[in-house]
Amino acid sequence: MLSQTVGYAIRALSYLARMKDRPVLVREISEATNIPNAFLAKIINTLGRKEFVVTQRGIRGGISLARKPESVTLCELCAALDDPLLKKRCILGMPDCSDKNGCPVHRFWKNHRKEEIEFLSKTTLADIATILDRQKRAQERKHKKNQ
Repeated sequence: MLSQTVGYAIRALSYLARMKDRPVLVREISEATNIPNAFLAKIINTLGRKEFVVTQRGIRGGISLARKPESVTLCELCAALDDPLLKKRCILGMPDCSDKNGCPVHRFWKNHRKEEIEFLSKTTLADIATILDRQKRAQERKHKKNQ
């Protein structure tokens, strides 16, 4: 499972991807994605230092993606935000767990972690934004139908 920080970053950057290069205020992202404003501001600050986003001051200011959403993988975000999934560690916390001397769930966790990392390495912000757009359109159609 990804950390809350990475989950919020994915949601926020996917929102930016859907804005098509329009700078967006942290407050707007926070409201649209239901992420606490102060926590999101810290994440955006980190992502700015890691060159995932650019910030612009002034009347038309805000945050926008520094790269095309097709070129940003979820695994890159995990690495930038130091997600524990990418660290080789025993899921049970046993200090001597290894391939030679594995804990009771070592093999399962090793395989599961590998699959997760492969998925995150193949999935981009553009993929997430596309899925979110489809879900939003489906909800809008359902809402219209119920009126």
